[in-house]
Amino acid sequence: MRNTVAKTEILSVLNNSKTALSHIEIQTALNGLCDRVTIYRVLDRLVEEGLLHKIINVDAVVKYASCQSCTHKHNHNHVHFSCTKCKSVTCLQTVQPSFLMPANYKIADVNFTISGLCPSCN
Repeated sequence: MRNTVAKTEILSVLNNSKTALSHIEIQTALNGLCDRVTIYRVLDRLVEEGLLHKIINVDAVVKYASCQSCTHKHNHNHVHFSCTKCKSVTCLQTVQPSFLMPANYKIADVNFTISGLCPSCN
């Protein structure tokens, strides 16, 4: 994808955010720079390119966060913490989840979400 003003600004907003952001939060941060359809298209493309990943919080809202350790393939084996009070979603890179799968199951994707109160709301 070519570097457009929209792409550059959306990446900047997400790279500078300590939490994952929803489409509407990104649109608000962009302050009218581009329309909602353009934002959706850019977000989808950035996910495809491995620069962002999607997180679905406990309220079924899709949020986006910058990929920290992905190179050619998404690797999001970290925990997402969803605050039940302020609705923020934070990637917790230092928490390493583990699980055991029954035989004959092949994992394609993993999404660990823990809900509760974040440090700001606790």
